[in-house]
Amino acid sequence: MPHALRNTLLSFRDLVITAGPFVLIAMVLLGVAYAVLDPTPPRRVVLATGVEQGAYAEFGRRYAALLRAHGITVELRNTEGAAQNLQLLRDNHSGVDIAFVQGGADAERPGEPVEAEDDLVSLGSLFYEPVWLFYREDSARRLTQSPTITSLSQLQGWKVNIGPAGSGVPNLMARLIEANRIEPSALTLLHQPQTPAVVDFLEGRTDALVFASAPESVMVQMLLQTPGIRLFDVAQADAYSRRFPFLTAVTLPRGVVDLAGDVPSSDVRLIAPTAMLVAREGTHPALIQLFMQAARSVHGGAGWFQHKGDFPTPRGAERPLAAEAERFYRNGPPFLQNYLPFWLANLIDRMWVVLVSIVAILIPLSRVVPPLYEFRIRSRVFRWYGQLRALENAAGHRPAAELRRALDDIETRVENVSIPLSHADELYALRSHIDMVRRKLAGGTGGQA
Repeated sequence: MPHALRNTLLSFRDLVITAGPFVLIAMVLLGVAYAVLDPTPPRRVVLATGVEQGAYAEFGRRYAALLRAHGITVELRNTEGAAQNLQLLRDNHSGVDIAFVQGGADAERPGEPVEAEDDLVSLGSLFYEPVWLFYREDSARRLTQSPTITSLSQLQGWKVNIGPAGSGVPNLMARLIEANRIEPSALTLLHQPQTPAVVDFLEGRTDALVFASAPESVMVQMLLQTPGIRLFDVAQADAYSRRFPFLTAVTLPRGVVDLAGDVPSSDVRLIAPTAMLVAREGTHPALIQLFMQAARSVHGGAGWFQHKGDFPTPRGAERPLAAEAERFYRNGPPFLQNYLPFWLANLIDRMWVVLVSIVAILIPLSRVVPPLYEFRIRSRVFRWYGQLRALENAAGHRPAAELRRALDDIETRVENVSIPLSHADELYALRSHIDMVRRKLAGGTGGQA
């Protein structure tokens, strides 16, 4: 090996040995921080939606497409609706991480703030989910002698489908029926799933059909334009919104469904719970951040019941707002995501505080690295001075020949010492001092021959 290359490798080895402990400390600290902060989100998440033809399912497909672009697979789980979604979130063995939930769908505490021990957090409100009460004109004429109804109390004696128990509508309708002082026995309440319920309704086997959904629902779009089917105009919408905090009075504007056909032919007043995203409290913050960004993309535009930018919003959440969701509403998406891939931007965003802290700790410690390196290099030279002085002091007390052999041994070993060029002067100084001692011994210092 060339001498220059050997010196370079030795110098590099000394640097590594000297700085190695500090690099090791830094890596251990980073490893501990990574394990504690867990900055990398899971690659798979389960989202509970709703019935196959409903708005929840359609929105779920949009969310899945948006998160797929970031390498996250969203498994969509169809359910009966909001009430079943809450049950799945509360069941630790269901595998559901996040779900669409309708305001007031909690059968235990409908419309009331949920305590923190619920172990679920909200990502905010996404859209209005009006209560659509469709009824047949022929049923209204037969039962009320009028093609229209103006109050829920007129439903007495009707056969009404309010959806399966897993949806949020049965609980909501129970409260509305109670508020209107209707005896449950005065109504025939059915609990069919949405698709067969619509078939029976259109064929006249039921008089009315109730479900809560965003207007994007295929069933809503179809029923609004079906001849002989009317949408109940909730004249007391404001009163309902005062009585039940989870309800909002909204208006379906005239002509919004079909301008050319003037559908509906007049403004229709409705009551609407607000749909929310609800997650388990331990859901990874990066996933919540991605869902918030997807929510703004999916629900942030103008619609039948909201202006552009009204949703998503932290207002109206019945559960504590997730910390990452609160951060999103306050600051928007992380700045670095405008310039870096999501995984890298998320890693920096989660770790930068720790990185700064580690650097702040290691900078003072790193100041001892140059002196240690200097000491390690110079010790290769200076450790021979002790033996050289011992030989010099032994002159006159030990045989000169023995002293010269010891000096030759030192000189031979010093010739094999390799140090960086920056310290070569010290090596040459050592050699000159060896020669000086040799001359002193040769000049006859009183030693024995």
